[in-house]
Amino acid sequence: MASEEVESYLYSEEAIYFRSSASWRVRIALEWKGIDYEYRNVDLVKGTQQSEEYLKINPTGKVPALITKEGKALTQSEAILEYIEEIKPERPMLPKGAIHRAQVRAITQTIACDIHPLQNLGVLIHAGGSDQEKRVEWANYWITKGFTGLEVMLEQYAGTYCVGDHITMADMFLVPMVYNAQRYKVDMKAFPLITRISNTLMTLPEFQNSHPANQPDAPEEMKNSAK
Repeated sequence: MASEEVESYLYSEEAIYFRSSASWRVRIALEWKGIDYEYRNVDLVKGTQQSEEYLKINPTGKVPALITKEGKALTQSEAILEYIEEIKPERPMLPKGAIHRAQVRAITQTIACDIHPLQNLGVLIHAGGSDQEKRVEWANYWITKGFTGLEVMLEQYAGTYCVGDHITMADMFLVPMVYNAQRYKVDMKAFPLITRISNTLMTLPEFQNSHPANQPDAPEEMKNSAK
């Protein structure tokens, strides 16, 4: 199916929280599949995610959301990636074989369900209030704890990438989570396998182009530092 036949619109986070790891996962997948899309930011600081207009798209007030050309709104990054895989199977994001597919999904859910929610914006505000040091301490603790288990999983599953030697959805979940870990001062020397895989992936254009620093709503100083 040609990319123009699956024209999509990605709702991502606002200028300050353009770093949304869930949105980044979707951007990587769209880049990987060669699907053109329109990027629209949702300003969480201004409360745009709770606006009447956006709640019609995603009643949970979360990002990302993907609107298909038929006008169907899809939410939850993993569900969106599965949809993208089904409509455009070229350059597959899931491996052959039930075991390997289960391994990919185990990694994505470890990141999306166990690690990411505990350092999401709403949780950080509840845990640390306006105290940035408390927010960093909280996020650091839970990412470190999650990465400890993930590193062992990757010792069992990984080749060049998270599961074997082909890029999968698992890799698209890993890179944004590593970026968050670095933001929250996690000691990545404790996770050599996670670090090696992430560094390898970040040499690829799909991961580079979808990086937060390369998004329209990234601060100019961040765009300049990434050059």
